[in-house]
Amino acid sequence: MLAGGAERYHTANAAKGKLFARERIALLVDEGTFVEDGLYANSLADGLPADGVITGIARVDGREVCLMANDSTVKAGSWGARTVEKIIRVIERAVQYGVPMIYLVDSAGARITDQVDLFPGRRGAGKIFHTQVKASGAIPQACALFGPSAAGGAYIPAFCDIVAMVDGNASMYLGSDRMVEMVTGEKTTLEAMGGARVHCAESGVGHFLCKTEQDALDTVRSYLSYLPSNWEGRPPTTEAKASTGADLGALVPASERQAFDMRRYIKGLVDEGSFFEIQALWAKELTIGFARLNGEVIGLVANNSMFKGGVLFPDSADKASRFVQLCDAFNVPLLFLCDVPGFMVGSAVEKQGIIRHGAKMITAISEATVPKICVVVRKAYGAGLYAMAGPGFEPDATIALPTAKIAVMGAEAAVNAVYANKIAALATDEERAAFVAERRAEYEQDIDIMRLASELVVDTVVEPGDLRDELIRRYRAAHGKERGFARRRHGVTPV
Repeated sequence: MLAGGAERYHTANAAKGKLFARERIALLVDEGTFVEDGLYANSLADGLPADGVITGIARVDGREVCLMANDSTVKAGSWGARTVEKIIRVIERAVQYGVPMIYLVDSAGARITDQVDLFPGRRGAGKIFHTQVKASGAIPQACALFGPSAAGGAYIPAFCDIVAMVDGNASMYLGSDRMVEMVTGEKTTLEAMGGARVHCAESGVGHFLCKTEQDALDTVRSYLSYLPSNWEGRPPTTEAKASTGADLGALVPASERQAFDMRRYIKGLVDEGSFFEIQALWAKELTIGFARLNGEVIGLVANNSMFKGGVLFPDSADKASRFVQLCDAFNVPLLFLCDVPGFMVGSAVEKQGIIRHGAKMITAISEATVPKICVVVRKAYGAGLYAMAGPGFEPDATIALPTAKIAVMGAEAAVNAVYANKIAALATDEERAAFVAERRAEYEQDIDIMRLASELVVDTVVEPGDLRDELIRRYRAAHGKERGFARRRHGVTPV
């Protein structure tokens, strides 16, 4: 039972750099803490030890977790009826115990020969997903994907909070390459259609592209270190650390047209070494992740002008929406670092539903009741201000740096929009340049950040060197915030 499938399958996996499922568990959990359930599932059948999945409870960094691990040496990790029942049971147990659920996935999907037993019933494969949805937001759910996650099985990772995928081996797909060619005529490969790089950089279903299986396991462990065991707890605190001491003011260029990497700014602001970026390869114009501020966990949503100027696109709106919901579910305060020209415009993004995706982002931020602070680092134009938890969205504070600008649009675009005909009517380039300069100066004066502070649009203006201490004090004060949004079952998300 404990040895898994035939030796030839172990050898084939080793040649691909894949570990045995029980080795993965041993590398993930605290030594000697794993307690297994269902070891003898389907034990009367030939060649199906544990029915191809290992389930049980253990500790990770001293905290209880539940876990499942597909054994790809047993029928390629495929599901039978007992496999499905074991997975359902362990998720239910995780919810009952109020502990995180970890999925170590490496499965070819359902055994077609057993479909009547495992597919359609009340405790069939669909019940796995129903149970995951019930668990969502109640307990953390993290997936490390080491091999395929095929057909309906691809939804197990999709319903998790995060998915760490091993480059070269991990894949997710609803139909195999052979099925795709048969149904659509398209010739492709599993790697090109559903490989780790595709999902981590293009589809956004994957969150972390990992070089090795150990990296994927370490990623899951790190992720859980920022979260409570369930929705009723608070994120674990650690010993307070200082920041790197970086000169935050020097990191922000004076010209709003000059890009800078917001990730460097974040690392200079938070406790040294604490920034844990999520989905670093997808929708890079928005940076998200966890960090610690004076030992306390926060979630960061930050525009990054190094990529597409920091403009919000459909994917970046989706990226923000999901992360904000994650933080709100598990009591993680939110920090928005704003340097945004607004949402992208044009026929291409309109056809992609930019309005719908933007509305989803704004909905998530509106509904979030954890402490949330908006810092306008440089610019906050148009609906970008709204999407980054601006003053109208009940942040606990809106803080501006001296470099901040808040307006419907930038000065150049505004002058052109209002005075286009007048500018065109002027006779010489010199006259046009002088006219534009005058109007621009007037516009800049109108949106001066001290004027906005005087009218209580922003709560305060702080120097970059004082921002960290300001945030620490404000989050400390908001620690006991009363959380409520609306009397209802739930809103209708503009998905």
